[in-house]
Amino acid sequence: MSGAVSAPWAALPTVGVPTAVVDLDTFDNNAAALSRRAGDTPIRVASKSIRVRPLVERVLAMPGYAGVLGYSVAEAIWLVRSGIDDVVVAYPSVDDEAVRTIAADEQLAAAITFMVDLPEHVDWLAARHAGHALRVAIDVDCSLRLGPVSLGAHRSSVNDAGGAGRLAEGIAGRPGLRLVGMMFYEAQVAGVPDAKPGMRVVKRLSNDQLHRNRSKIRAAVEEHAALEFVNGGGTGSLHTTRLDPAITELAAGSGLFAPTSFDGFDDLGVDPAAWFVSPVTRKPRADVVVTFAGGYSASGASGRSRLPKPVYPDGLSYFGQEGAGEVQSPLRGKAARTLGLGDPVWFRHAKAGEMCERFDEVVLLEGGRVRDKTPTYRGEGHNFG
Repeated sequence: MSGAVSAPWAALPTVGVPTAVVDLDTFDNNAAALSRRAGDTPIRVASKSIRVRPLVERVLAMPGYAGVLGYSVAEAIWLVRSGIDDVVVAYPSVDDEAVRTIAADEQLAAAITFMVDLPEHVDWLAARHAGHALRVAIDVDCSLRLGPVSLGAHRSSVNDAGGAGRLAEGIAGRPGLRLVGMMFYEAQVAGVPDAKPGMRVVKRLSNDQLHRNRSKIRAAVEEHAALEFVNGGGTGSLHTTRLDPAITELAAGSGLFAPTSFDGFDDLGVDPAAWFVSPVTRKPRADVVVTFAGGYSASGASGRSRLPKPVYPDGLSYFGQEGAGEVQSPLRGKAARTLGLGDPVWFRHAKAGEMCERFDEVVLLEGGRVRDKTPTYRGEGHNFG
């Protein structure tokens, strides 16, 4: 946390249904804070952590930001046709229709980059080439390796210079494909709070190992192609990944909303900018209220850390046997005594953009007041998974 206090509660004194809210002042401050942590290295905006196109465009208009790191090929097509001219899809895809659409369209093929980490990915893309060269990037595994133990996300099969070089050679030899970039996402550094036991040690060891290996892996790939970008990092690791000369750009998105999963990071410098607000619909006891819906659990390993956190009024908590519910969320605590039917309870989601999959629009606050509303991806009629 930056230490700044955001108190948007007065802006929505009542709500009739669950409502998503973003404070633009805090959102902009968070964007500036992330850019400062990145230094002179540009940040590619991770769209999965926002899922509101006007807010993605808002960040791209700010200094220090360039391009989108998307999560779906169909999403990339939509964003490019909406005016964004540089989208790297961070995950391999087997969406045949979407890939063939890009292969047949010069504008799309020039603006969208596909991610691969297997020879089978390369074969699959090459089979769909249709006149316009498809841009390709290699995703490199960044797990911390300690002998037989691997700590990190299960992503890429490429984890050393030899494997990266062989895959690059295979891409370079395929007509219709053009190797333009690489991606290094150190999930155990960028996405796990420092406060978690042992994580500061894991992060230090990971950064040391990555700093030794990334340049070697990049050099092996560059024997076969001239790269346009080498992407790395995430919200929680901008300040360390930017120090590696092998990296040409960074990626971030979650820090713009600052969900609860980023509360345990050291000196992150961002504040909560996104909430959902739900009305009280029942009061079975003086110290218990029930809000409508709210069971918006975040992805990842199940547990209470994945539940939305009630933050206003302060002092509300879930019942252990119920938690956040599909159509109602019971809460208890002294603060419940001050609440009546229709009063709003404010929640923070555990992850950033996933909240927006539950809402058609987001209420935008500015200067402590409601400024406007804007559609989410869902509100524009899109669900990319």
